[in-house]
Amino acid sequence: MSKSNIANTTPFGSKRIASVDVFRAITMFLMIFVNDFWTLTNVPEWLGHKAANVDGIGFSDVIFPAFLFIVGLSIPYAIKSRRDKQQNNTTILKHVFKRTLALIVMGIFMVNFENINAQALIISKHLWEIIMVIAIFLVWLYYRPFEHTGKHKILLLQTIGVALFVFLAAIYKGGSTGHMEWMKTHWWGILGLIGWAYLFNTVIYIYLGKRIVFLIMAFIIFQLLNIQEFTSFTQIPTFKLVVSASMHASVCAGMVAGSLLLKYQRLNKEPVFIMALLILAAASLIYGFLMRPYWGGFSKIRATPSWTSVCIGISAMSFLMIYIIVDKLKFSLWARPFKIAGTNTLTCYVMPYFVYPILVMTGGFSLFEGLSDGNVGLLKSLLFSFAIIAIVAMLNKIKIKLKI
Repeated sequence: MSKSNIANTTPFGSKRIASVDVFRAITMFLMIFVNDFWTLTNVPEWLGHKAANVDGIGFSDVIFPAFLFIVGLSIPYAIKSRRDKQQNNTTILKHVFKRTLALIVMGIFMVNFENINAQALIISKHLWEIIMVIAIFLVWLYYRPFEHTGKHKILLLQTIGVALFVFLAAIYKGGSTGHMEWMKTHWWGILGLIGWAYLFNTVIYIYLGKRIVFLIMAFIIFQLLNIQEFTSFTQIPTFKLVVSASMHASVCAGMVAGSLLLKYQRLNKEPVFIMALLILAAASLIYGFLMRPYWGGFSKIRATPSWTSVCIGISAMSFLMIYIIVDKLKFSLWARPFKIAGTNTLTCYVMPYFVYPILVMTGGFSLFEGLSDGNVGLLKSLLFSFAIIAIVAMLNKIKIKLKI
């Protein structure tokens, strides 16, 4: 038999699910792409983010919730892997808390950079950003390939990274000239939002993950909490689990999908998994559109319940389509250019924060003058996204990557 035929006869219960990495890779690529729109002019309206007061969903509005869905999708497999290594809940929780702390710290520094007062800094804001990325790499570099250099040297590098973070925090100035502010959470940043949603959902999975019905109940509760953010129930005050329940619901939806995949893969019932995922996608889309007239319509900025549910439906349907193409039909060659973004995701996300300031400080942006408008600009942003992936791939060859 040919390799392709062997692949096609591999039982559902024993094959590795490649579509998870492919879905993650494509989502990260698109995140880099849409995050580059700030360098463009005349971006088509349907591609950008909708304003907070507009009832609608742009293409950019569905990328982040898709990534949250993938975070949840990966949780059941990550916990299973650690339990297969005989790790107990306490050990797993320590890892979860360390990972959450890393995401929150990175998110806070990144979101504070967006609110920096360049005129009040003692150094260039672009240099501040470069030092931030260097600190991230020093603290959270995957040091295992370099263990031969000695633990003391690795500890020294991590200590230098922490010292750089302290330095950046000490010199930070934000706000306006008449109202200076120090660093604060603002909206936690993308990584911070991911960190909090990851923490709550992973803890739920650790203790309740053996019963999918409990995960579905948690998903419903997060949806209700998202609703109460817009209209409090009788005698129950409006509150948030640190961040909007929209984030928790998106991760929990992915976690339900991942649990279904894990369960029916173990039972070797692929059709049941496909049907269950289809039901999740369809129910979320229908519910989201039914909710649209209430509690704010579609709005990413305000994280409305209808936007949350529709994006969950889009994410689930997208994953199902990629699963069928990659894992069922075995057509995956097209995804090879994105591959590194699915395995070195954090490195891909952080890298633009290093590249942008270098382009500014070296005058590199001037090379793209006249290439930032309309369709030409979109092509430039696509090429920039591929360039980021290429840089990360080259770094990966010399074993430099982030891992938390």
